Amino acid sequence: MLRGGLRNALTALLLLFAGVGQARADDLYSVGTITSGTAPERRDIGFANCLRNVVVRVTGDSRLLNEPRLAKQAAHAGELIASHSFRDRMSGTPIHDEQGSYDRPHDLTCVFDRAKLDAFLKSFDHKPWLKRPKLVAVIGALDMKGRASMLASDSIAPRDEDMRAALVSAADKAALPLLLPSQQQLMHAGLSASTLAKADPARLGTLARMAGGERALVGTIVWNSKPAGWVAEWRIADASPATRWGISGVGFDDAFRNAVSGAAQVLSGHEAP
Repeated sequence: MLRGGLRNALTALLLLFAGVGQARADDLYSVGTITSGTAPERRDIGFANCLRNVVVRVTGDSRLLNEPRLAKQAAHAGELIASHSFRDRMSGTPIHDEQGSYDRPHDLTCVFDRAKLDAFLKSFDHKPWLKRPKLVAVIGALDMKGRASMLASDSIAPRDEDMRAALVSAADKAALPLLLPSQQQLMHAGLSASTLAKADPARLGTLARMAGGERALVGTIVWNSKPAGWVAEWRIADASPATRWGISGVGFDDAFRNAVSGAAQVLSGHEAP
């Protein structure tokens, strides 16, 4: 279980996302990754990972990960970076005899040059996605013991705190404003795990506005024992034409990353995931 301090931090993050509509360039163009040291070769691997992350973060289009020009530029990612910094993840832990600083994990943060990155994106007809709607995640879950529940900002079902943390992390990586409704708001809207699949877009839209958002990201996440993993299905409640996507056989972290990346792709005006 997450302790009170972390729970409060997650709540603060959800509230922060709720208040963000127009994405700030400083937030969009700053991304991070983990490296196994600060040596130039490790740094360059980190630069390449950050470039892949920032391209998807800025455009909302995860299909660009398959873009050949991105793969080519990744080898020279440093050309697009304005500044970077490392933080030792084991700061305060003595280096063992068999372990040099080369092997210690570091958080690498890269701030990309906005003009240079925008010019790179323009070379394959993409541009920054700046105006992002506030999403309300309406998620029903069926766990490995067959217990049905709705994930809410204040729900206390098993794994809910960990699921909220995973959802916040996915939304943060995508720079997508996202929040969860409260249990009271879900009850007022007449939504439960059993009624969610047939809920009409108008009701979901009303819930989104009630919770302080604009659009509803709706989905179910169901535990499947053979093969072991979660099966997730997602949709944007009022998207036209109806767009659905999903993933199976994964942990809930990957399921929520799939939800957020798919939502970003739909809402940014690109092809369906």
